[in-house]
Parts: sequence; C-alpha cells; structure tokens
Amino acid sequence: MEKKHSHYYDPAPRAEHDRAIIHGQFEDSRFSFVTDSGVFSKRQIDPGTTLLLQSILKEIKDTSLRVLDLGTGAGVMAIVLARLRPSLTVTGSDINSRAVTLAKENAKQIGVPNVRFIEADGVPGDTVFDLVICNPPIRAGKDTVYRLFREVRDQHAAEGVFYIVIRVKQGASSAKKELSSLFDRVETIARAKGYHVIKAWGKKG
Repeated sequence: MEKKHSHYYDPAPRAEHDRAIIHGQFEDSRFSFVTDSGVFSKRQIDPGTTLLLQSILKEIKDTSLRVLDLGTGAGVMAIVLARLRPSLTVTGSDINSRAVTLAKENAKQIGVPNVRFIEADGVPGDTVFDLVICNPPIRAGKDTVYRLFREVRDQHAAEGVFYIVIRVKQGASSAKKELSSLFDRVETIARAKGYHVIKAWGKKG
C-alpha cells in the first residue's frame, strides 16, 4: 500500500494556496515570514520552534559551524540563526517543495546570504554537519522520525550536536530513548508548555 504523508510532509502539497504573514522576535530582532497552506505551522511560529530557537541561541555563539535545519518548513529557524549568528553556514532542507520555495523567498526578503534551502527527504548527503536542529514531523509517523534521527547520526561531525523539540504527549520520552541508542550523551535542556528540547551528542556506531 502506498505510504501516506501528512499535509506538511508531502513532496507536493495539493492544498489550495492561502498565503499569510507570521511574526516573531528573537533576541532584539523582529522577523516576518510568508507562509502558505500545506506547510507546517502556517498561522504562527510554532511554540516548539520558538523554544528550540531560544535554547540554541543561548548555547551557540557566533562561530563558524555548518548547520542543518532538518524539516525547515518556511525557513524560520534557519533564517533566524543565519541572521543572528552570521558566521554560521546554514542549510535548510525539507521534503515539501512548497515549503522550500517559501523558505527561499523569506531568506531573500530578510536578506541572509549565509543560508541555502534544498528539497530533500532527510539529511542531505553533501555535507557533514556540526549542528543539526529539528522540530520533527510527528504526523509523518515514528518510523519516519526515527529514520531521520539515524540519518543525523550518520551525517554528523564527530563533535557535532543534535537538538530536537518534541511535546511530551507526542513521545518525548520515547524519542529521548531512541536518541540514547544513537548518541553517547542525551539531555533535556529546556521545558515549556508541554514541549521538551533534547540535546544529543557523541554519536555511537
């Protein structure tokens, strides 16, 4: 039977276009992003995304790192990190062609030259990344999410770090257990409104 994707985990969403503008503030900078139907969190910046970004910005200084925003959607996390930490080299990847188009549009409008967006189902194989961030596509199913975790481990620099955000009721504890099978160290570094930010590093295997 053909595998079904959730609405935002579809290579070519069929939903009618319904563009909107969402806003957010990180550190001292305000951002506006164009979104559309068929793309994750169209009406606002997802609370988990906000918590994950805030947590990473506290931990990451402006230094030369290769960063992947896995499942970038409209590019919010990739663009914010590229703008506020300009020494980073950021890649945003997504299976969703509509999302990638929006992310490119948003990056051009905001003016961030140190970010690129590519269409890919999973981790791009052309770069070894120092830092990977992900708000996992929970509606795509556990098999897909855990496959992405394994791809991150395989395409990670030896000293690289992986951050995810996940809701408690959507499997934070089981995701942490899965990450512990792939990485030497796994910690929950932030909690808010039912979301956990989990940090994993020191890959196994």
